[in-house]
Amino acid sequence: MNYRHAFHAGSFADVFKHAVLCRILHYLREKPAAFRVIDTHAGAGLYDLTGSEASRGGEWHDGIERLMAAKLPTPVAALLEPYLEVIGAINERGRLKLYPGSPAIARAWLRPQDRLIACELEPKAATALAGHLRGDSRIKTLEIDGWTSLSGYVPPPERRGLVLVDPPYEDDSDFFRLSQGLGVAHRKWATGIYALWYPIKGRSEPDALAKNLRRLAISRILRAELTVSSLSDPTTLNGCGLILVNPPWMLEAELSTLLPALAGLLGRDGKGGFALDWLAGEGNPGAR
Repeated sequence: MNYRHAFHAGSFADVFKHAVLCRILHYLREKPAAFRVIDTHAGAGLYDLTGSEASRGGEWHDGIERLMAAKLPTPVAALLEPYLEVIGAINERGRLKLYPGSPAIARAWLRPQDRLIACELEPKAATALAGHLRGDSRIKTLEIDGWTSLSGYVPPPERRGLVLVDPPYEDDSDFFRLSQGLGVAHRKWATGIYALWYPIKGRSEPDALAKNLRRLAISRILRAELTVSSLSDPTTLNGCGLILVNPPWMLEAELSTLLPALAGLLGRDGKGGFALDWLAGEGNPGAR
């Protein structure tokens, strides 16, 4: 996939992923006990939408820009408000110039007792990440292979929190590593929340991932997918998905509202679509 995130910052995939991330963080904050976020492939942390890379791709015009210009139904606007507030806080009023990556979004939700570990291996991105998050004692940035954090940093001392896994998918093995890494981490920390992002070009890789995940004997796995075009061209990013392990109990209902709204707003030529189902657990009694 050769996924350099600066080219794709603020895209439809970011909108979907980060809107869901904010919903999860919202629920983690509802309890006073501390939580920890582990971001395994954190990227640079902050992106200039007017810079050369983001301008070259221009994907944010069909993602976050379109969302912020839309008149949203009240229930949808309420669910997206925490996400859009984070974006508004780092931009001048009426001007969309900067887009936060997942570690910057997570930082906006941290209380004094909460912690964030942000991992990034690519040297330039790791340097930028450390610079953007410098000076915050609640945050540790690590220039390491994020896959190793799935075994090395769980369970966290807080015993509450989220592991976000968003690898670059530079080769097909990342799909296998996703299920393999989740299995390792879940055996060490079965009560943690996990959010695993993946691209959708065609159906073969996502369906193989789902098959491998079902074999892990994890009790609660919710799958959410958003597509913005048909899957007829497997050379382009037509959608993306999130695997959600131990999702907050209201998240399924919220996604039932969010997904059709995002599909209608972000779909290309009216071809947006979505899917929401349980690979294991509540809505899939045969997989218990």
